[in-house]
Amino acid sequence: MAPVGLCGLGQMGAAVAERLANAHRVVAHDPDPERRELVASQPEITTADSVGALADLPVVVLSLPRPEVSRAVCRELAASLRPGSTVVETSTVLPGDALDCARDLAEAGVHYLDAAILSGVGQMRDGRATLLVGPPSAGEQAEAVLATLGASVERFGGVGAGMAAKVINNQVAHAVMVVLAEATALASASGVGLERMVDLLAKPDGGLRRPLTHRVAERVAHSDYDGGMPTDAARKDSVLALEMAQQLGVPLFATQAAHTVYDLAVAAGLGRDDYAAVATLWEQWTGVSFGD
Repeated sequence: MAPVGLCGLGQMGAAVAERLANAHRVVAHDPDPERRELVASQPEITTADSVGALADLPVVVLSLPRPEVSRAVCRELAASLRPGSTVVETSTVLPGDALDCARDLAEAGVHYLDAAILSGVGQMRDGRATLLVGPPSAGEQAEAVLATLGASVERFGGVGAGMAAKVINNQVAHAVMVVLAEATALASASGVGLERMVDLLAKPDGGLRRPLTHRVAERVAHSDYDGGMPTDAARKDSVLALEMAQQLGVPLFATQAAHTVYDLAVAAGLGRDDYAAVATLWEQWTGVSFGD
């Protein structure tokens, strides 16, 4: 089995080590001896007390807690790894951090591959993880490591793009969780059962899925805002939700913030367009066109 280095043995890192050990000999480093001890009993894993012990390995996987730690480790690896080797970044870092690491390593002839882990610790350990990968190709040895780690590998087209996709996914998940907490509180206060609310929102034409599958995937992607539900009507529904919440004593922080966008969209003359047209506000603010 081809040897693979691993730097970082936190909760996810330990799961990565276990996963890699199914197909590779693993040399694993963590500055904490207790974290090294957790994986030391596995026959295919050898622990190391320094990053330098990974110097002769063709592939080194990073699973580190913070972007600044990844940058520091990449600088250290750039001084020790052999030209032609590859660093696979599974830590969650910003795209700019990935580009910085790629630049530092490239000066030493070392490849860098961002491969963000979309899934949780249990999915990684069980071989069901999804990886969000930046560059389209990383060489045979690194690709073998990706195949070991992920049941699914999604490519996004360049260094840092996999990390950008991970951050965006988490941004949506965390913001939606606040909206869903508000919806749960409103449903409870108004006598709508939780299970019924979940069933409703999960329907193909429900409020959770259709904004993505129809309004973003079909309308925003093609700049098609004719017909559909007018922004005026969406703003009216937002007013009704806020009034209902006020009557029931339910605070709606995220919904109030979203309502401000509908106010701005109507003021910008988008009232008769489908409410997916709120996306055009961001096109104006950023100077980037979303549709084809």
